[in-house]
Order: sequence, then C-alpha cells, then structure tokens
Amino acid sequence: MRPFLSASALRGASRAPRLVSACRTARLFSVKAEAASQAKERDIDPRKLQITKTTNPKGLSKPEDLVFGREFTDHMLTVEWNKESGWLAPKIVPYQNLSLDPATCVFHYAFECFEGMKAYKDKNGKIRLFRPDKNMARLNKSAARITLPTFEPKHMIDLISKFVELDGHFIPNQRGYSLYLRPTMIGTQKTLGVSAPQSALLFVIASPVGLYYPTGLKAVALEATDYAVRAWPGGVGDKKLGANYAPCILPQLEAAGRGYQQNLWLFGDEEYVTEVGTMNMFVAIKDKATGQKELVTAPLDGTILEGVTRDSVLALARERLVPEGWKISERKYTMKELDEAANEGRLLEAFGAGTAAIVSPVRKIAWKGKEVMCGLAENEESGEIAMRMKNWIEGIQYGEEEHEWSVVIN
Repeated sequence: MRPFLSASALRGASRAPRLVSACRTARLFSVKAEAASQAKERDIDPRKLQITKTTNPKGLSKPEDLVFGREFTDHMLTVEWNKESGWLAPKIVPYQNLSLDPATCVFHYAFECFEGMKAYKDKNGKIRLFRPDKNMARLNKSAARITLPTFEPKHMIDLISKFVELDGHFIPNQRGYSLYLRPTMIGTQKTLGVSAPQSALLFVIASPVGLYYPTGLKAVALEATDYAVRAWPGGVGDKKLGANYAPCILPQLEAAGRGYQQNLWLFGDEEYVTEVGTMNMFVAIKDKATGQKELVTAPLDGTILEGVTRDSVLALARERLVPEGWKISERKYTMKELDEAANEGRLLEAFGAGTAAIVSPVRKIAWKGKEVMCGLAENEESGEIAMRMKNWIEGIQYGEEEHEWSVVIN
C-alpha cells in the first residue's frame, strides 16, 4: 500500500524537497494496523448456555460390552459461530443428526479439526477431566491453522464440564472405564468457493468406553513405513485435523495384511522415527559409551502431534526417572539407531503413547526384510517404563493421586 498524500501536499512537495523526504519516512496510512486488530469477535459465553434434555433416555450397556466409539450418550454440546456475530449461545441438546447442505465447505475442502479427551469417575463418584487445558489449547491451534474461529479455553472447559455432568451416569464406576469426549469443529458455510469459512459449528459428543486391553496389556508388532509419509516439515502433521487421518488407513491395512498391527512412520532418507499409528513413539535405550539409560521421543518439529499423553510422559519422566539416573530426550533418532541398539542389547523397550490406551508396548518392528526386537522377553507384554507410566497416569486420572492435572467437575 502506498502512503496517502492529499493533492495540496503533493503540490507542496514539488516545491519543498525536505517535505518529500519527511513524507517518505512518515507513517501516513489512513488506518493503523493496531487499531484494526483491536476489533474482537464475540467469544463463547457459558452464562448463555441453553439446555434441552432428551425425552427418550437410553439404557446403559454392561461395561464389559462397551466397544470404543460405538455407543453415545443422550446429549451433545453445540456452539455456532458466524463472521458477523461471533459465537452464538451454546446449547446442550439431545444427541441428533446434523443437517448440512451438500455444498457445505467441510465436505469439499476439509475444514475440520477435533480433539480426543476423557472424563473419569473416581472411587468417590466424582467426575474428573485430565488436563483439559491442553486439549483446548491444541484445538485452538488446529482451528487457527485452517482459518476456523478460536475461543477462550476456560469457557469451553466450563461448557464441557456441564455437558459431562449431565451425562455422567454413562461413565462406568470402575477403574479402566471412562467417557471419551470428541470436541469437533467444522466449517459450515454453503459455498464451493475456496476461502476462509464465514460460519462454523463446534460440537462435542461423548462415548462411554471400556478397557483398551480387556485382558491386560498386549505388545504389538509394527511395520516401519517409508513408502508413505504421514507428515512433513511445513505441513499440518502437528495439528489434529481429520484430513491427516484418512490417508493413513490404506498403509495400515497393508501392514495388517502382512501381520502387523500398526505402522511406524519413518521420514526422509535418514529414516527418522516419528509416530506409531496415531500415537507418539517412545524408546528406552542404553548409551553405547556410558551405559546411561535414556528415554527418547521425537521432537516437536512440525512432523508429529503434540500429544497430551506425550507431554505427560515426559513431565513424569523428568520428575521421577531423572532422579534414578535416566536421561530424558526429545531428539531425532533413526530406525538404523534402533536396529543397532537392538543388535547390541541396548534397546530396552518401546511403546506408543496416546489418549485411548495411555501406552501401547511394542514387541518388534519389521524393517528392511528383518524384525527388530524391542527388548521384551517372550513371556512379557510390557516393559518396566511403559507399565510405570500407565500406572502413574491412571492414578492421576482416577484421583488416586491428587494432582493438578486432574480437574474435578462436580
């Protein structure tokens, strides 16, 4: 944009060289950027929550019959947004279908992001959320990346708490069971034009879930995948977008067809280890020179998701394993490094970390025509660190250990 000069100033400038010089350095824009940026759209207001209870409540399934993501509670939380008015009044309504025009932009250009979090019931019947601030911060980052609106995290946590409290009877009163929460935001503008959506819908649904491993932890076999790439520098692999997940299903099916439960995603000619399936990857190895034990995970360089469980494992490891002599590292490491450590007996264990299972131990990794064994004995299903992390985190989630990460909502 060129500086705006009046006609009289231009005439004067021809007669006064010093004035021209001054005008070249002066900021003469008619509207300052700082002033324009002060305009804020209306944020979510929990005080305006409207609740419509179902007239047809569902029965409760037996806890042992629950299948992840198959059953849903009686209600859902919804908040609409549009460019003109900002966030409208939030609503809790009976669980129902969405009605969207076929031209809605989410269908055509993937304006969609989501979160995965859980609510737990402790031994006293209190309902708890685990680090909801982390989930809301990440949802905001994902939304901003695809030009969807953001919100004040505390306001959404307040609304989710009210929603969970209403449907809290769906949470089985047993350790290992929980209510899986799926906050989701979609662009709802009716248009085939490729542009930032002018309207959006934020909704939260809930699914009671059982034990991820009903018969105890089970170590999985992975296939190192280099022919397909999950994420890349400068992309959106560090955001929780629906568009990141569908392309990963075909490689997973191909790995399953060869007898492996999940993919271990490698990146680049160096074959850096990034994620395992939809989880963050951790390995425990011994230093070749010093023998020091090291817990390693990939760094937040834009190619991996900033997992809440990942962050929890790292924080607990620094607090509780470092005093035992462990080194905790967020660094790049390669499949070649793991293979070398396994051959030399220095690869102690490997596990994925995520909301659904907390930890998922790894027995072996198929790579370049061979299988890299990950430190487990034949009769073991989990290494020591994975099991300790599972117990530590579950203890906090179910209120057995009082901790700031566990937020009581009722």
